[in-house]
Amino acid sequence: MSTDAVPVAVVPAKRPPINKYAFACALLASMNSVLLGYDISVMSGAQLFMKEDLKITDTQIEILAGVINIYSLFGSLAAGFTSDWLGRRYTMVLAAAIFFTGAILMGLAPDYAILMVGRFVAGVGVGFALMIAPVYTAEVAPTSARGFLTSFPEVFNNFGILLGYVSNFAFARLPVHLSWRAMFLVGAVPPVFLGVAVLAMPESPRWLVMRGRIEDARRVLQKTSDSPAEAEERLLDIKKAVGIPEGVSDADDAVAIVRANKGSHSEGVWKELLINPSRPVRRMLVAGLGLMFIQQATGVDCVVMYSPRVFERAGIKSKTNSLGASMAVGACKTFFIPISTLLLDRIGRRPLLLASGGGMTIFLFTLATSLLMMDRRPKGEATALGAVSIAAMLSFVASFASGMGPVAWVYCSEIYPLRLRAQAAALGTGLNRIMSGATTMSFLSLSNSITIAGSFYLYACIAAAGWVFMYFFLPETMGKSLEDTVKLFGKDADDEDVGGRHERKKPTELGAQAQQ
Repeated sequence: MSTDAVPVAVVPAKRPPINKYAFACALLASMNSVLLGYDISVMSGAQLFMKEDLKITDTQIEILAGVINIYSLFGSLAAGFTSDWLGRRYTMVLAAAIFFTGAILMGLAPDYAILMVGRFVAGVGVGFALMIAPVYTAEVAPTSARGFLTSFPEVFNNFGILLGYVSNFAFARLPVHLSWRAMFLVGAVPPVFLGVAVLAMPESPRWLVMRGRIEDARRVLQKTSDSPAEAEERLLDIKKAVGIPEGVSDADDAVAIVRANKGSHSEGVWKELLINPSRPVRRMLVAGLGLMFIQQATGVDCVVMYSPRVFERAGIKSKTNSLGASMAVGACKTFFIPISTLLLDRIGRRPLLLASGGGMTIFLFTLATSLLMMDRRPKGEATALGAVSIAAMLSFVASFASGMGPVAWVYCSEIYPLRLRAQAAALGTGLNRIMSGATTMSFLSLSNSITIAGSFYLYACIAAAGWVFMYFFLPETMGKSLEDTVKLFGKDADDEDVGGRHERKKPTELGAQAQQ
């Protein structure tokens, strides 16, 4: 008879309740994303009336619609600088002010040129909001709820998209010269309240440590952590990442060390990211930039911005009806996003990304095939195919919202080391906006060249390739602190900083880690 002891079942540790203070901070920080979503989706309906009122062409429309994403590149890169200089909180206030100015300019624009100026200003605000909200939330959130809270910006972005569609429908019956102006001017109201509300938030503890304000950082961490022990552990991790040796006091010595490192920090970050990155940093950039590319190259913003035209192609002819149907796109994005929000810290980032990517691929192929078959059938026989194409489009949006949409931003906000995080996040946001601009600015022309069905076949192929990329190159980050996450990309435990100049041992193979 074996004498081996029978293993005793271990009860899993109970998840701590959501920290209410961290929840409130994430909520306020993420509300800037409402303005981003509104600015993108309101254009889908406004363009129908602008074209008639200002007598502009389809080419001018697609440039005006998509160029906001190119302009946002300037905002995302500037936000990387201002978030380190002014702080995360005041960068969000600046974003709200920019959004307000852009909405006023667009709503009162007398001609196409001033509209373009307004889109430029609004685009800079989009770049600010996209970059700073996920970074701030990830830095404030405790490890146990980081995925849940960091997904908030995408939740509010989708809520803003829904509001944009509702605005389109609500003002569609106004005279043509007033309808599109009212749609834009309504977007100037929320930034006033958001800019004031953000001032009630604390500054990011990681930014405070970078400025040598250790006691201020400790107070914030004590409010946003699940326990006092976790607060001290997070503070020690941040101090180590910043370059404060263990055992140094939190008074003048620490401040002197941080300030001594500050000058070289800003000069060396871009060099370490782009010119001479270490092997782990290269892997982080491949993962983060690749994920941002895939998120937009699959054409989701084309569906958001041109949904009335797609619905018209599917058989819904009147403007009012197509705008009403477009609200279903916003509803899908809004109502399906809680799936990923609730599951991020339960099943992890990878399963959600892979399931979402697989669904997007399937439904894009279905949408393209149904539209292609509609082109080859008489109009009277295409009703069922129109219903299939609408269902496939909404299912594609639902698949995106339940994984790829929010998880990509969560993932890219947590994989970089502290000293590189703001600038690396700015790079990712910039690439994301470039791809969004490229797809939305080319959709009408591409559809005229290879048909709408051909466009969606192209996006489906990109989605399939993206699934393979995510499977092999993205390791799981759930349950790890921000300071520990970098080790997944080959950082040795003895290294002090991924981006710094230090001895490197042979890194663990990323592909093997990604499949664990």
